Amino acid sequence: MTASICCLVFEARKDRTMSSSDTSFSPFPEQTELRGEGLVLREWTEADVAAMPGLFEDPDIAYWTPIVSPFDEQAAAIRLRRARQLREDGVTLLFAITVDGGAPLGEGMMRRIPGGFELGYAVGPAHRGQGLAARTVRLMASHAVERLGAERVILELEAENAASVAVATKAGFALLDVPLIEGEEKGRPFVLQTWGLPGTS
Repeated sequence: MTASICCLVFEARKDRTMSSSDTSFSPFPEQTELRGEGLVLREWTEADVAAMPGLFEDPDIAYWTPIVSPFDEQAAAIRLRRARQLREDGVTLLFAITVDGGAPLGEGMMRRIPGGFELGYAVGPAHRGQGLAARTVRLMASHAVERLGAERVILELEAENAASVAVATKAGFALLDVPLIEGEEKGRPFVLQTWGLPGTS
């Protein structure tokens, strides 16, 4: 696969989602925006809804992620509402990946886990091959550690997803010697490896 797609993108798998009611997570800062690595990661807005199908209606995203497929503007509107609910719950931040704060090129995810964050990403098919995924991961990881005090920063991905393994390596993550995570999504079984940022995890 050449797609820049992490297996656990977007809100976490249903059986592993945490909510603010069963955690001690504090609220996120209002209207988070991350800058660095030649990128601006900003939160999704209504103006992005028309562009989202062009990013997420893709066979690789349908295969590797839990995102709904087919993905149309109705799905985009639902996704925007879900992103805002996850933020309000203090669980997850979903970002539009941009180079200047304008047109979205993909999505980055920061999901709270005990002691830190799990990161995820997806780059739209027209925007791959530019290093956007690795730069997005590095930027989110830096924010998690330096601004939010994360002690753990991880990626969870399938070993068969060669593009995501390459992104994890380029972003400075290393495979951790921890149990594999097994599950099923859209009728397809998956086995996830956990990659950690050195100095965390």
